Amino acid sequence: MTADTVGGVWTYSVELCRALADYHVHFHLVTMGAKMQPWQAAEIGALDNVTVYETDYKLEWMDNPWEEVDEAGAYLLSLQKAVQADLVHLNGYVHGALKWDVPVISVAHSDVFSWFRAVAKTNPPADWDTYFTKVQSGLQQADHIVAPSRAMMDELDAIYSLHENHSVIYNARGADRVFCGKKEKTVLCMGRIWDEAKNVKLLTDAAPLIRYPIKIAGETQFENNSTEVQQSNICHLGKLGSEAIAKALSTASVYALPARYEPFGLSVLEAALSHCALVLGDIPSLREIWQDHAIYVQTDNPQQLADTINALMQDEENLNKMAEKALQRAQQFTTGNMGRSYAELYQQLVEQFEAAQRNIL
Repeated sequence: MTADTVGGVWTYSVELCRALADYHVHFHLVTMGAKMQPWQAAEIGALDNVTVYETDYKLEWMDNPWEEVDEAGAYLLSLQKAVQADLVHLNGYVHGALKWDVPVISVAHSDVFSWFRAVAKTNPPADWDTYFTKVQSGLQQADHIVAPSRAMMDELDAIYSLHENHSVIYNARGADRVFCGKKEKTVLCMGRIWDEAKNVKLLTDAAPLIRYPIKIAGETQFENNSTEVQQSNICHLGKLGSEAIAKALSTASVYALPARYEPFGLSVLEAALSHCALVLGDIPSLREIWQDHAIYVQTDNPQQLADTINALMQDEENLNKMAEKALQRAQQFTTGNMGRSYAELYQQLVEQFEAAQRNIL
């Protein structure tokens, strides 16, 4: 399995490895994008069913990645043969087009074209044409495609014309990884601050109108992207490890993520499990996942965001009700359900592949 260390794919990958330990699945996990942080190395190192291969090959959405993407592909092919893996699970796209001799799953956590369509309301400029061609080839040659929401799958299909072998498996987060502490009248937001999709800037723009302290966790820059977080009532926590995230969520009353683009949103799930009321961007994927268990705001209206947070904080009864509703919904996205779905998919693909091989012989 490939996994990048940059964003939510890391959390997803660790949770999946943990969930499939009961199914006797052993993962050979290849990390990419950047070297692991010490807390990431400790987190994955604690799992008995994972062997880690650390690299920092560029990811396909990064600047000028293709030479390193090709190097990573050669490495993955040789590793698969060396360890005799039964299946390849890609948390990306391009490497799906390699000449594998085992079944391949590609999981669609996000992609540049759907990002542009949601955030910039247009397709990317022409210098992303190579990305499009390579991603489409990888998706069409993978044996199965998984997306974490129906909204993401529909968007991918509209862009890349997917084959029929695909399914939606919702992400999950173990409830034992977070907790509810003594709540304070604070707002928390987490994510890649430099990423316009997370739309953290809307919260910073609304901050002067919000009558409560705001805490924001995440990196402010990556490669050529950067965003400043400067308001008198904002405390920037930096990039946090899993334990620090759980602590921050435990005391927050409101979790705000006015995202313009979020195929699933693991941070939202963590917040809901921590008994936070949710204020989210009004986009199809978040509506699909949270239904009426969250409050939604326009993604370009700082006044509405501020008014919504202020009103929620002032109304203790509604604040508690929305936190409870979020928790009830979050409890449906269990690691047991996710693990069972992936275990069944892995088994199905391996059996189909073996049957096809017998027919060839």
